[in-house]
Formats: sequence, structure tokens, C-alpha cells
Amino acid sequence: MMKIGFLSFGHWTPSPQSQTRSAADTLLQSIELAVAAEQLGADGAYFRVHHFARQLASPFPLLAAVGAKTSRIEIGTAVIDMRYENPLYMVEDAGAADLIAGRRLQLGISRGSPEQVIDGWRYFGFQPAEGESDADMGRRHAEVFLDLLRGQGFAQPNPRPMFPNPPGPLRLEPHSAGLRDRIWWGAGSNATAVWAAELGMNLQSSTLKSDETGEAFHIQQAAQIRAYRAAWKEAGHVREPRVSVSRSIFALVNDQDRAYFGRGGEEEDQIGFLDERTRAIFGRSYAAEPDKLVEQLKADEAIAEADTVLLTVPNQLGVPYNAHVIEAILTHVAPALGWR
Repeated sequence: MMKIGFLSFGHWTPSPQSQTRSAADTLLQSIELAVAAEQLGADGAYFRVHHFARQLASPFPLLAAVGAKTSRIEIGTAVIDMRYENPLYMVEDAGAADLIAGRRLQLGISRGSPEQVIDGWRYFGFQPAEGESDADMGRRHAEVFLDLLRGQGFAQPNPRPMFPNPPGPLRLEPHSAGLRDRIWWGAGSNATAVWAAELGMNLQSSTLKSDETGEAFHIQQAAQIRAYRAAWKEAGHVREPRVSVSRSIFALVNDQDRAYFGRGGEEEDQIGFLDERTRAIFGRSYAAEPDKLVEQLKADEAIAEADTVLLTVPNQLGVPYNAHVIEAILTHVAPALGWR
């Protein structure tokens, strides 16, 4: 049984061709799409976080709103850039959103990717420590966040408080039990996947990663997942980890699908550079008639290694069309692959 969710980057633009012309459009339609996806039988509604861009940014108000409007679907991020986050305040926000959602949050976090501005985290008041890179800082913030989610008291109580305190050091509130086990790390390399396993985080692997061997993207990603699972086993964690991969997958079942995605051009992996030193490989998109799509996806080694697939959706095409994209996969593709 494969869990199937959607992943929205939450773009908006004032263009008349877009169905999301403002931030309000994107936020409200994100809630509507999560409700529609739950009704269709999808398993997850996930959202990307980008700062200084016309995209979804502060995730917790949206996650809480989705949680209040739905009852079953998993609600998550893929990913929150930890370079920008105060981990203590984030624990409070995450705990509140998780409780509103009935403990359905699946939070993907990461050290982040190239952003719209230079060193944007500095504007949020953060700076790497001496000898530390911004990636190191993001991982440090993540480790603090994970530790605080355990719910252990650490703050010395005031001997003359405004309200009575429980005994001992105080923890951040509200605390949501079990959320620590529902944190995922968006790993861009094999080494960070192993690090995530050692810390007991689930793994999110997206449509890009460091090009470490020159092999096809799905082969490198499958190797990353296997390295992660081996490290998890070596660490001796008692629960089973979860692994997700993101894919752009479109089943061409009507003329509108063929007009949008039937022209080809993205059937091969792409090579690019995340910065002046990091060569990255970007995974291909899939768009074909359902029977052909099934055969193509069977050959994707990384999907075979995962337990969750996140379908990246073109949110600017509006809720009805994106619900159709999800339904087409659930109806015409998933059963043939044994996902349903």
C-alpha cells in the first residue's frame, strides 16, 4: 500500500492566465484542494515553504486551517527551511497546529535551497556561528527543534509565577505527544540522508539531489534511500521509518490534460548547479496515457523503495483541475501499480 499525497509550491501571479492571482487565492485554494483530496481518498496534503517569493511561506496558519477543515488526510510540509526558523517558537506553532489537526502533521524540514535573496536568513535575525556554514546552522536549528519536541522540561520556573506551575523545569506548550516521530528531513545528498536516519527522522527525497555518481536520477535516489534505511537499522531505532519521494506525474485522460502536458520535453533528467560548487541532478517529469505511465513508473527504482509518493501539482491551474490530476492518478494509475 503506497500513500499518495499532493505537494503544492503555492505559486501566485497577477497574470490573467493564473487561477491564483494573489496570496489570498493561493492560501484559500490550498485549503480547498486539501479538502477535495481527502474526499477523493488521497493520503496527504503537503506544502512547500519559500521566503521572499510569491509562494507559500509561513506554514502553520495554513496547516492549522487545513487541519480544522479535514479529518483524515495527513497534513505536512516539504520543506521548511530551518535556516530561517527559531526552533523554540516553531515548537509552539507546530504543537498548536498538530493538536488542531488531531495529530495529523507530518513536518518536512531541511537546511533549505537557494532562495530569492542573498542570505535571506540574516533578515530573520539569524547568523551562523564562528566556523559554521548556513547549512550547519540549519541543521543545528533542526537538532534543537527535535530535542524540544520530546517535551522535557528545561526552563527554570519563577518562584513567584502569575499562575501555578507543575513541579520541576518547564517545557514549551502546547506539547503534542508523538509529533517528534512525524518529523521528516529533506535530504539533498546521501550523507544528509544518513544523518537524518541517525537522528530518527523520516526521509523526504524530492525531484533533485546532489549528482554524486553521474547515474540516472532515480537510481541515485534509490541508493540514497537504501543508505538511509541501513543507517536507520544501524542506529537501532525501534519504529519503522517512512520515506517519501516527490514526482511530477500526469495521466493524460482528456484533451485538457494533453493540451497542458502532452507535448513532451521533460522526459529526461536535467543537470544544474545549486551554487558554484554543488552539481545537482533534477528528476524527469512523467506525462503519458495511463497504460504507458504505469510502465514508466514501474521502472522508477526510487519509487519502488519509498512508501509515500507526493504528486507535485500545478496549483495555478486551480482547484478543480488539480483535483482532477489527483483523481486520475488514484483511479487510472495507482491500482495498476499495486499502490491501491
